Amino acid sequence: MRHYLWLLGAMLLLSGCASGPGFPVEGVNTDLKPQQASAVPDGAQGERVLWGGRIIHAEPGRETTRIEVLGYPLQRNQKPDTSAGSEGRFVIIHDGYLEPADHAPNRLITVGGYLQQPKQGRIGEADYLYPVIVADDLHLWPEEPRVVREEPRVRFGIGVMISR
Repeated sequence: MRHYLWLLGAMLLLSGCASGPGFPVEGVNTDLKPQQASAVPDGAQGERVLWGGRIIHAEPGRETTRIEVLGYPLQRNQKPDTSAGSEGRFVIIHDGYLEPADHAPNRLITVGGYLQQPKQGRIGEADYLYPVIVADDLHLWPEEPRVVREEPRVRFGIGVMISR
């Protein structure tokens, strides 16, 4: 019996590590993507969405923090799938202060909230209409480890080696 309880506990622990933030999906418009929300700004206002992507820039203000994100589709665990094509940019408005060093460029983020009136902005020289989400739920994903390739340590040769 103890073995079964131990196995059950291990399974629960592992399933907890494999899951995402678990944002509720009830009432979420899963068909609406950032590019579409920009195309029909008045029609999208007030929609509840669950989007994610790679942070471009975070800027705290007096009462809110503004985060610009390059959107990607979400995987089943609600993590952005950066191997897929981007779905356009959007802006997150979060009440209160968020540390820009923690919300640094290239970090992955998932947000749930309601769409507001889009805001006009610029990307380089181009005008861009940003969908704006007022965040109810926010999840900052752990930084992805950088893979450093080392040179191979295997060497071949012919000879005799004497060592002490």
